[in-house]
Amino acid sequence: MSTCLQFSELLQAFFTDRLMHQRQASPNTIASYRDTFRLLLQFAQQKIGKPPTKLTMEILEPAFLGAFLNHLERDRGVCAHSRNVRLAAIHSFFRFVAFTEPCHGALAQRVLAIPNKRFDRRPIEYLTRPEVEALLSAPDRATWGGRRD
Repeated sequence: MSTCLQFSELLQAFFTDRLMHQRQASPNTIASYRDTFRLLLQFAQQKIGKPPTKLTMEILEPAFLGAFLNHLERDRGVCAHSRNVRLAAIHSFFRFVAFTEPCHGALAQRVLAIPNKRFDRRPIEYLTRPEVEALLSAPDRATWGGRRD
């Protein structure tokens, strides 16, 4: 009978094996994912009183993760786009869990079903005609640098 890896072991393997060695993720991606899980661990300690060393996979149900994502928006004031970035890190972890530990497959499937939140994109702003004309007339065409610009 095999035993399933626990949350802390899976999280460590996700960062060291999956992100750093297999995917060769950028330092910025690794830092973003690290920050996501740091926030999640702090949220778990506040809400259920469990330190990170006692956290189990069973606690990371979609309802709990949904509460975490709502906490990010409501209490920390992040926008829907930033919330979706945090959700992408969680989804990436649970895709890793689904392949690494099939005993957590059902949980991973439920977590991966959490959808991104829709948000309105700002329209792209363009320069007005006077602004374009000001930019084009700014370089001194009498000099080499001005002709280049």
